[in-house]
Amino acid sequence: MGRLRTIGRRSFLIGSAAVMGGVAFGTYMVQAPHDNPLAKDLAEGSATFNPWVLISPEKITLIAPHADKGQGVSSAQAALIAEELDVEFGQFEVSFGKPDPAYWNHAMSEEGLPFKSTDDRWAVERARATMGGALKVMGMQGTGGSTAMADSFHKLREAGAAARETLKLAASNRTGVPVSELKTANAAVQLPDGTEIKYTELAGEAAQIEPVRFVKLRDPSEWRLIGKPMQRLDILGKSTGTLDYGIDVEIEGMVHATICVNPRQGGVMKGYKENGAREMRGVIDIVEITNGVAVVADNTWRAFQAINAIECDWGDAPYPHEQADHWTAIEDSFVEAQLDDEWRNDGDVDAASGEEITAEYRSPYVAHAPMEPLNAIVQVTDARVDIWTGHQMPIILEQQIAALTEHDVENVHFHNQWIGGSFGHRLELDYIKQAAEIANQMRGTPVKMTYTREEDFAHDFPRHIAMGRASGKVADGKVVSMSLDIAAPSVLGSQMSRVGITVPGADAQIPAGSWNNPYALANFRMRSYRAPELAPVSSWRAVGAPGAGFFFDSFLDELIHAAGADPMEERLRLINHKPSRKVLEEVAALSNWGSEMGENQGRGVAFIESFGAPVAEVIEVTQSDAGIKIDKAFVVADVGTVVDPINFENLVMGGAIFGMGHAMNCEITYSDGMAEQSNYHAHEAMRMYQCPEIVIKGLENGHKIRGMGEPTVPPAAPALGNAIFAATGQRIREMPFHKHIDFV
Repeated sequence: MGRLRTIGRRSFLIGSAAVMGGVAFGTYMVQAPHDNPLAKDLAEGSATFNPWVLISPEKITLIAPHADKGQGVSSAQAALIAEELDVEFGQFEVSFGKPDPAYWNHAMSEEGLPFKSTDDRWAVERARATMGGALKVMGMQGTGGSTAMADSFHKLREAGAAARETLKLAASNRTGVPVSELKTANAAVQLPDGTEIKYTELAGEAAQIEPVRFVKLRDPSEWRLIGKPMQRLDILGKSTGTLDYGIDVEIEGMVHATICVNPRQGGVMKGYKENGAREMRGVIDIVEITNGVAVVADNTWRAFQAINAIECDWGDAPYPHEQADHWTAIEDSFVEAQLDDEWRNDGDVDAASGEEITAEYRSPYVAHAPMEPLNAIVQVTDARVDIWTGHQMPIILEQQIAALTEHDVENVHFHNQWIGGSFGHRLELDYIKQAAEIANQMRGTPVKMTYTREEDFAHDFPRHIAMGRASGKVADGKVVSMSLDIAAPSVLGSQMSRVGITVPGADAQIPAGSWNNPYALANFRMRSYRAPELAPVSSWRAVGAPGAGFFFDSFLDELIHAAGADPMEERLRLINHKPSRKVLEEVAALSNWGSEMGENQGRGVAFIESFGAPVAEVIEVTQSDAGIKIDKAFVVADVGTVVDPINFENLVMGGAIFGMGHAMNCEITYSDGMAEQSNYHAHEAMRMYQCPEIVIKGLENGHKIRGMGEPTVPPAAPALGNAIFAATGQRIREMPFHKHIDFV
C-alpha cells in the first residue's frame, strides 16, 4: 500500500501544515521573488543582477550563502555560478553574503516530509513543492541535511546565466552589435572582431538595465567546470595555514572570555566561589550567565586558567543521572502509547511462515567534537549587535540574539565565517547566546568567547541514543519477512525546542535509513517509538540514519545468513529501485565480490539510502590474535550529478572514515547526570594507521542532484559489522564495537 494511504496521523500533520501554509501564503507570495539584498546600498558604478552576483569596476563577487564547514560548498557554489557566467577560478572573489530570506533553502522541503526519496508520484512532488513554497515565504536560509547542492544546482546556474545575458545586453547597447552576435569568456563579452569588454568595465551600464530573466541553461555537453576536477578555493589557505576561521577573527578592542556552565545539561547554578580567580593575571571581570559563569580576560589562555579556579555549586540534571537508566527509558518505550508512526506495513509480517530470527540493537550517544573549538565574537551596543562566527542557520541566529539582547532583528548583523568542522553542532546556538550574554553586560566592547575542549564535551548535544528490536523469517534460502521497531527520543523535538519551535507530527529521523531503503520485501513492517526526553540531543552527521541504518542493514544481513543466501545476491534480489540496484552492482564489481578470501578474512556489504542518495559499501577485514584489522573499503554512491570529482571523492572518503571510526570507538555515557567523556582521548576516532585503502566510484543515474556530506556515513557501521561477522562468526549488535572486539 502506498505511503499516501498508510501515512500516520501525526506524520500527516507535517504535510497538511505545508499545504495549508501554501494556501495561507497565497500563490502570489510563493511565486514572488525576494528582494535582492545586494541592491541595498549598491555602490556607484556597480551592478547586481540577482542575490548571487555583484560586479563593481574593481572586481567580480559571487555570493555563496551556504555555510562552509569543510565540505567545500563555497567552491562548488561559485563553480555553479561561474559555469554560466563564463568566469574562471581566479577571476572572482567569493563571499558568504549577509543573511537574507532571498537565500532560502528549497531542498530542505524534502527531508521535512514523510515520503521516500524514490517516491516521485505527482501528489508527493506537489507536497514537496508546496513545502518549498512555505520555506520560501518564511525565508528559511540554512545549511544542513546534505541539501546545499540540491538547493543550489539550478538556481545558481540560472543566476550566472541571467547575469551573463544582462552583461551582453549592456555590451550590445554600447556597441550596437546585436546580442545574438556576442559571446562571453574569461569574464568578458567578446565582439565578432575579437574585441573584449571586461565585465567590470560594463558594470555601470549593466546597472541601468532590467536584469534578463528566464535564460535557457547550457547543455551538460558544454560544461567547462561542472564535472571536471577543481582545486577548491580554500585549499591553498588551509594548506598554508593562512585561511582565517571564525576562531582567527580579531576585532579592535576585543576582550577574551570562556564559560563554565552546569555540566548537567539544563541544570541550574546554585552559586559559585571565585577562589581568587578575579585577582589572577589578566582577568578583567567575572560575570554570571544562564546556568553558569564566565571569565573575561585579556587573552584566552588566562581566561581558561581563571575559569578552572572557580568552584560552582551545580543543581541536578533534568534527566536520568545514570546511563543504565537512559537505556531503561528506551526499553520501556516500545509500547502502543508511545508509537510515533508506522512507516511501512507491506504484506503481512505476522502471517509469514519460516524460521524466525530475532535481535536487539543499540546505538549510543555520540559527540560532534569538531576540531575548531566553539567560539564567537559578539559586540553589543545600544544601536546594534554584531556577531562573528560560523553557523548554519543565520536567520534563526539573528532572531534569537535579537530577543536575548532586546534589539530589533534588523539591527542584528551576523558575519558568517569559515568553519573548522561542525557535524551538526553549529546548528545549535548555545555558544553564541553565551557570548551574547557576556557582551550584553559589557556593551560597546567586542567579546570573543572560546570553549575549552572539556566544556565542548560537557555541553555537546550529542547524537541521540536509540534501540532497535527486530524479527524476521527466512524460508527456502530467502528472506520472507522483516519487522523492525526503533525507539529513540526525538532529535528534532529536542533541537528545535531550544529555539522555541514545536515540530508537529512524527520525527522522521528516528527511522531514517531503515523504512526508506528501496527493498521490495514481501512482508515488511517498520515502526518508530518516541522515547521521553532524556539528555538533550541534536542533529549529528546524517542524523538518524547512522543508528537506524545500522539496525536495518545488520539485521537484514543476519536474515540473509540465516537463509543461507549470499549477502550481495539476496540484496540485489530484493532491491526494486534501478539506480540503487546499480549502486549495489557496481560495488560488487569494484570489490570483486565472491572472490576467494584468505584465512581469517571476511567481507561485508551494506546499503543505506539517506538524504536521497543511495550508497553501498563493502569492507574487508582480517582477524588476528591482536584484533581486527580493516584492510580495504569500497564505496559507490549516486548523487545524480558529480559537480567536482575531487571533492566528491574527499567527501565520500571522509564520510566512510567518520562512520567506521565512530562505530569502532565513540560513545558518550552519563554518570551523576554528566557526560563521562571529556576529550578526544575518551572519544577516539579511527587512527591513521587503522585507516584502510578506500576505493570510490560515483554514479550519476539519479534524476535529482544529491549532496554527499552525510550519506556515506550510515553504511560504514553495518558494512564493518557484517565484515567482522564474516571473518569471525561474531555478530556485534551494539556500537561502539570496541566493547566486544579489539582493533589493530
